Amino acid sequence: MQKTFKIGQNKINSGRVFVVAEISANHKGNIKNAKKLILEAKKAGADAVKIQSYIPESLTINSKKRDFRIKKNKWEKYHNLYNLYKIGQTPVHWHKELFSFAKKNNIDLFSSPFDKKFVDILEKLNCIAYKIASPEINHFPLLKKVAKTGKPVIISTGVAYKEDIKNAVKFLKKNGCKKLIILKCDTSYPSTLKDSNLSSINYLKKKFRL
Repeated sequence: MQKTFKIGQNKINSGRVFVVAEISANHKGNIKNAKKLILEAKKAGADAVKIQSYIPESLTINSKKRDFRIKKNKWEKYHNLYNLYKIGQTPVHWHKELFSFAKKNNIDLFSSPFDKKFVDILEKLNCIAYKIASPEINHFPLLKKVAKTGKPVIISTGVAYKEDIKNAVKFLKKNGCKKLIILKCDTSYPSTLKDSNLSSINYLKKKFRL
């Protein structure tokens, strides 16, 4: 197994759980909500808070064609994926303020970048770690960019096949990543107990020795 290392103020693999509060789009487009969520996470005992760094164009195109339309679910009012990601993004100009706010309130903040240019932005803000969302697990230019920072990397596996994980781990290590975590993920939100398959945590741990 990997040796203990730190993410911000916290030792990883030290025998205790590292709890990260995911803000994602829960700020509803309001920076005051984002700050409130950071404070609530701190108050609840979270070790760190995570945001997502993207613009809609990082993830999709603005198309009304069938493959880009949202099917009948709780997000259908946004009509297509572009509109959904537009309302859900954490705007670029918020980043500096949120990192400063988290530091002031003594809680670590890091991010999931969805393209290379956001890694440059986050590096200027001294981002302590990078999370790779599972749809980006085969986004090798992004993996290379985060690996070269020397920061800890957490890769999510929600939509990944075993071969995808294997390739990502190999590629990250090849490009200098020495602090690597595999995150077991279920992409049905919220997931049911019968679909959570928590036993796969042990499988991943033994298979990849991370």
